[in-house]
Amino acid sequence: MASEDIKTAVVTGSNSGIGLGIARALAAEGHNVVLNSYTDSEDDHGLAREIAEAHGNRTVYVKADLSNGDEARMLVEKAAEKFGSVDILVNNAGIQHVAPVEEFPTAKWDAIIAINLSSAFHTTAAAVPMMKEKGWGRIVNIASAHGLTASPYKSAYIAAKHGIVGLTKTVALEFAEAKVAATCNAVCPGYVLTPLVENQIEDQMKAHGMGREEVLEKVMLQRQPTREFATVEEMGGTVVFLCSDHARQITGTTISVDGGWTAL
Repeated sequence: MASEDIKTAVVTGSNSGIGLGIARALAAEGHNVVLNSYTDSEDDHGLAREIAEAHGNRTVYVKADLSNGDEARMLVEKAAEKFGSVDILVNNAGIQHVAPVEEFPTAKWDAIIAINLSSAFHTTAAAVPMMKEKGWGRIVNIASAHGLTASPYKSAYIAAKHGIVGLTKTVALEFAEAKVAATCNAVCPGYVLTPLVENQIEDQMKAHGMGREEVLEKVMLQRQPTREFATVEEMGGTVVFLCSDHARQITGTTISVDGGWTAL
């Protein structure tokens, strides 16, 4: 890859799961990558070294607590200090809590809105001026099938993910009006097989007294018509495509990777 084609990508919540899959995919393209989470362990920094060695790119880890708007903006600023700019921003960080709305803890609501929605506003606000100055940029927000539909007992998560879709559309229009080669899109996965979801499978097996296959078919993947999980590699490939020049006219939209969930 020519040096002018190498971009710098910040991926929030990327020391595991979907975020890590996306980071690996962008690194495989030769881009600089900034990994992130709220921890700051040797494993986190070791993961960055491993990715850099595997792909011959430059990968670093930056701690930032994305429940804090100032730290979310600082993440982007530190990435720019390290690499000169931020060209690709993937807002992936998220948490979940399940409870009826009348029992939903206020602290959980506040945390989910802060991490799943407000952090994307703060990182985007910090990155957009750099993209406008450079005349090129890609913002990919990891929303959810729950950004387009709803389920009971997930009020905060669904409110945040619907908000992410709205934020995506607004930023895309602002890029278009500024006449820069920058796009903003949302990817809306259904269930993706990650370590977090593996733990949920175990919990559901115990809660329903079912075996693994029965839980997958009747509980976890009941709304996913293919009855298959998406993979982190598929998520990474989708983001790589949206960050390519082939996708320059795709902006302000949602890409569903949900096995047909939102087609129902």
